[in-house]
Amino acid sequence: MLYTNKDLRKLIIPLVFEQLLAILVGMVDTVMIAGVGEAAVSGVSLVDTINILVINITAALATGGAVVAGHYLGQKDSGNASRSAWQLVLFSIWLSLAVTVIFLALHKPILRGVFGQVEPEVMKNASVYLVITAISICPLAMYNACAALFRAMSDSRTTMLIAIAMNLLNLVGNAILIYGVKMGVAGAAIATTFSRTVAAAIIMWMMFHSGKAINFRGQADWKIDFGLIKKILYIGVPNGLENSLFQLGKILLLSLVSTLGTYAIAANAVCNTLASFNVLPGSAVNLALLSVASMCIGAGDFKQARYYTKKLMLTAIGCTVVISGILFVFAPWVMKIYQLTPQTESLAVQVLRWHTALAVIFWVPSFSLPNTLRAAGDVVWTMLIAIVSMWVFRIGFAYLFSVHFSGGLMGVWVAMTIDWAFRALCYLVRYRGHKWERNF
Repeated sequence: MLYTNKDLRKLIIPLVFEQLLAILVGMVDTVMIAGVGEAAVSGVSLVDTINILVINITAALATGGAVVAGHYLGQKDSGNASRSAWQLVLFSIWLSLAVTVIFLALHKPILRGVFGQVEPEVMKNASVYLVITAISICPLAMYNACAALFRAMSDSRTTMLIAIAMNLLNLVGNAILIYGVKMGVAGAAIATTFSRTVAAAIIMWMMFHSGKAINFRGQADWKIDFGLIKKILYIGVPNGLENSLFQLGKILLLSLVSTLGTYAIAANAVCNTLASFNVLPGSAVNLALLSVASMCIGAGDFKQARYYTKKLMLTAIGCTVVISGILFVFAPWVMKIYQLTPQTESLAVQVLRWHTALAVIFWVPSFSLPNTLRAAGDVVWTMLIAIVSMWVFRIGFAYLFSVHFSGGLMGVWVAMTIDWAFRALCYLVRYRGHKWERNF
C-alpha cells in the first residue's frame, strides 16, 4: 500500500487545523476591521469578493501543478516532478504580476464596474484596500503553489506551521497598524500584504532544500516550458473556471438574500460561519484526497486510488456525522452566542439543522469525490456538472423557492442541498464506471 493509516493521519490532521485556523482568523480579522467603522468593513468586504476570485484562480492553478507533480511522484520520477513544480511557480509569478499591474492601474474603474456607485467613503476604503492588497497577489500565488506541492509530497505539517505563522503575523500587524498607529483600512491591508510576503519567502526558501522529493535546486530559470504548462493548465483552467463561477453564484445568492430582510441577512451570515465548521474535516480530506489520488494514479494503480477514495470519504462522513450531531442538538444554545433577535434566532436554528442533516448524506460525495476524478484528469466533465448544477439548482431553485413559493431564506438553503444531491448522483455514476480512468 502506498499510504499507511499513520501516513494518512499525518497528512489530514494538520490540514484540519489549517482549515480551522483560516476560519477563526478570518472571523477575528473582520472584528478588528469593524472597529474602524461601517464604511471600512463595507469597503474591505467589497474588495474581498474580488480577492476571493483571484485566490480561487491561483488555487486552481496550484491544484493543476500539484496533480501533474503528483503523477510524476507516483512514477518515482522526482526530476520531472521538480521541473513541473518550478514551471507551476514560474507561471504563477508571471500571471499574478499581470493581474497586479491591472489592479494597480485600473482599480477605480474595476470597483465602479463591479459595485456601481457606492458611498464615497466606502469607495475610498475599497480603493485603498485593493491597491495595497494587489501587491500581495504575487506572494499569495507563490505560497498557494508551493503549499499545494508540499501536500503532493504528503507534507501538510509544514504548510500548517507556515499558515500559523502567517496568520499570527497578520493579526499582530492588524493590532499594531489599526489600533496602535491608527492607519485604519490601510493598516489592515499592509498587515495582510506583509504576512503573505513573509510566508511566500519562507516556503520558497524551503522548496530549495535538495532533500525533498520535489525541490527547486537546479530548476530555477526563467524559461517557460509550454509542454508542462499545458499539462498544468489542462487541470487548472477548468477547475479555476468552476471555482470562479461558483463564487459568482454565491455573490448572486447574497444579493437575493439581501432582499429578504435584515433578519434573513443576519441568519444567513451566522449559518454560513457555522456551516464552515460543519464541513471542516471534509474540506481537509478534499485536499488530502487530491494528493493521495494523484500519487496512486501516477503509479497507474487505480485499484489503490479507489481504495483510498472510499477510505477517506468514509472518514470525512464519520467526522461530519459527529459535528452535525453536535450542531443539530445544540443549535439553540450556539445561537445565543450571537445575541440574535428571537425571529432571527428561530430562522437560523431551522437553517442550520437543515444543513447539518443534509451534509451527512450529500456533502462528501458532492465535494470530495470529484477530487479523485480531477486527479485522473477528468476535469472537463466535473466542471460541466458543477456549473450546470450550480446555476440550475442552487441559483435557479433558490429564486423559485424563496421568491415564487415564498420560502424565504430556507428556500435558498434547500436549493443548495438539491445542488449537492444532483452533483453527488452524477459524480457517483461517473466514478462507478471506468471512463475517468482513461483520461490519465
